[in-house]
Amino acid sequence: IRVGLLGGSFNPAHAGHVHVARVAVRRLRLDQLWLLVSPGNPLKPSLDMAALAERLRGAGVLADGARVIATDIERRLGTRFTWDTLRKLRIRFPRARFIWIMGADNLEQFPRWRRWMAIARETQIAVLPRPTYNHRALAGQAARRLRRWRVPVRQAPAMACADRPAWVFLAARENGLSATALRQLNRQFSGGAP
Repeated sequence: IRVGLLGGSFNPAHAGHVHVARVAVRRLRLDQLWLLVSPGNPLKPSLDMAALAERLRGAGVLADGARVIATDIERRLGTRFTWDTLRKLRIRFPRARFIWIMGADNLEQFPRWRRWMAIARETQIAVLPRPTYNHRALAGQAARRLRRWRVPVRQAPAMACADRPAWVFLAARENGLSATALRQLNRQFSGGAP
């Protein structure tokens, strides 16, 4: 089974997540895509973070329950870092072929992740474009260090079966929605501080 993993805070879940999920399922020929609602992102402040149950409900609204599934499996596994999550998922689901899905914004900051090179060596990665991030991400440290493992877009459908390591930058329509912008907009409309 080919499973895409889209991790995030989903604070809140929004149409940009749906866009990424649909593109990834179609372009990577995934059997499922899991929205991994993080109990707490180590790189993001907990200030302004909604409760996990609320964020999971929001992601669940975006999921269809069959092909796209919202899950708090990181909470159940007791993990907060991607490397630990991937390691435990491989043990729990040995027949699944996992592909990590991220936006160009995350590719840019990938070197800040714990054991990022190990993640790249052990897991296929698909990167989707994000407005204002693409050029910096593709010129950044992670893309430079992983350059020899980048595969052409035409090989994206075979990513799950590729020899590791491999990553692809998918050409796709960009979606500019961000949870940060949505939270700021919500504060403005509710009378809170910007």
